[in-house]
Amino acid sequence: MDAQPAAERTRAGQSDRAAAIYRSIFEAVVDQRLPPGAKLTEEQLGALFDVSRTLVRSALQALAHDHIVTIERHRGAFVSAPTIADAQDIFFSRRVVEAGIALEVARKIQPEDVARLRALLAEEAAAIHRDDRQSAIRLSGAFHMAIARIGGEGALTRFLSGLISRSSLVIALYGRGAAPSCARDEHAEIVGALAARDGARAAALMAEHLEHILGGLVLDVRPNSAIDLAAALRTPVAI
Repeated sequence: MDAQPAAERTRAGQSDRAAAIYRSIFEAVVDQRLPPGAKLTEEQLGALFDVSRTLVRSALQALAHDHIVTIERHRGAFVSAPTIADAQDIFFSRRVVEAGIALEVARKIQPEDVARLRALLAEEAAAIHRDDRQSAIRLSGAFHMAIARIGGEGALTRFLSGLISRSSLVIALYGRGAAPSCARDEHAEIVGALAARDGARAAALMAEHLEHILGGLVLDVRPNSAIDLAAALRTPVAI
């Protein structure tokens, strides 16, 4: 009678451990401790986290789904290394999609939506103030997704979610500093235009903002040197 709940608890525990491995690797990438092209071996990660290779594989597959890791057949998993062309394509797509979303959202935004967006801006400002790069990047992505969700949870919003995941990786790898203060100011200007229901201005500000982000990246070629995986991950998240 208790077998099913016990099995469910086991599966939940495994899921939590895989999620912890995901977080540890993702944070190392965002903090630039794991550079593009760094190899992630199941055996070494299993030893570092004291878990089975099955759990490591599950975490790596989730990271690959979010474009943080690339898994190559017969070669293994590597931290994804977006090219200049990748970055340009991602941000071109975001400009097209998000300008259209801003135009639509300006027609239907409500005061409570504006309040939620401004609350996110306050969190982002606090992260930038304490030089918390990881949180600043995450909150920037959350801000853009929050605007999209005001317009609905349709296919366009789901498509944007994937673009933001990929662009967050590009920013994490090739950006400099926690986040530029101008990005925060531009977010506030976008909210102001949306609150005023000025769709044309909101769309133009959004496109300009995303162009500024791309222009602020340093898309240089980085050597694929050997990485001390244990040092890069520091102390793994408790699992």
